[in-house]
Amino acid sequence: MSIQLHRVVDIPAPGGLEALVLASRPVPQPGPGELLVRVHAAGVNLADTKQRRGVYDMPAGAPTVPGLEIAGEVVVTGPGAVRFKPGDKVCALVIGGGYAEYCVAPEGQCLPVPAGLSMVEAAGLPETVFTVWAAVFEQCNLGPGETVLVHGGGGGIGTTAIQMARAAGGRVFATAGSDERCARCTDLGAEIAVNYNTHDFGDVLGRHLGPSAVDVVLDTVGAPYLARNLELLAIEGRLCYLAGDGGREVQFNLMAIVKKRIKITGASLRRRPIHEKARLAAAIEHRVWPWIAAGALKPQIGLVVPLEQVAEAHRALEERRVTGKVILQVIQP
Repeated sequence: MSIQLHRVVDIPAPGGLEALVLASRPVPQPGPGELLVRVHAAGVNLADTKQRRGVYDMPAGAPTVPGLEIAGEVVVTGPGAVRFKPGDKVCALVIGGGYAEYCVAPEGQCLPVPAGLSMVEAAGLPETVFTVWAAVFEQCNLGPGETVLVHGGGGGIGTTAIQMARAAGGRVFATAGSDERCARCTDLGAEIAVNYNTHDFGDVLGRHLGPSAVDVVLDTVGAPYLARNLELLAIEGRLCYLAGDGGREVQFNLMAIVKKRIKITGASLRRRPIHEKARLAAAIEHRVWPWIAAGALKPQIGLVVPLEQVAEAHRALEERRVTGKVILQVIQP
């Protein structure tokens, strides 16, 4: 490549929105089994905002440039990377570095951009789809006809989880923080979406479904929801935590778990080894990409801003003003 420098958004030191610094850095070069991707668009996630504030436990080797998912065009292949070639359009899950004009990604974590999707839409897929597949389908083993409760149904993970659970034949219920977000959840396939700012989801869903009727709960809130989650969960129900943003420490009666044989688990992606993420990618391409082709799953994009306006992207995400995904458009159409 003749280009030596590229634009990135860096976080030299933790802080507020001012910590997001537009800078020039040397273009990274792909190592064995890696691809260099010219980034067209990058997803923005709450993990990025936590990294900026210095409250995210960063894995070893992660760069100070944030960004966990990208979509773009392959420009250089590293030794041993054989599936994709220069010019191919891919979306990828990365350990960091996505807020940039160029980003290196392990080939096993790259997937072809689905036909009919824009780069902006494709950039909103990897983090959410990998997370939901690992949590709901692998760790919680969702089966056809089972009932799923998705907390935070209006966010990127939530809107994806609703659609994927429905595509797999599940009955889906959700919580969200506004009537508008609840309406989006039902549009995407949730039978009922409860505004957690105005109603108690335990009461609403308990009246509708009865006690012990939910098979899988996907939760990012944590401690405040535990008792109600356990009450709603069915015999051999599964509760999966993606985060504990509302509180991490709990005290409860273990007999609720013993009597129902409830499984409590947690799911995270960033610290998983490359070979494990590659395995997830292969399963997703086999099972989830056909749902996109059939129209059962479509990325929900709530806000798109240019790279230079990254602070607005973080602000909107932290203020929970966006339904669906927030995307940085690096290359303007």
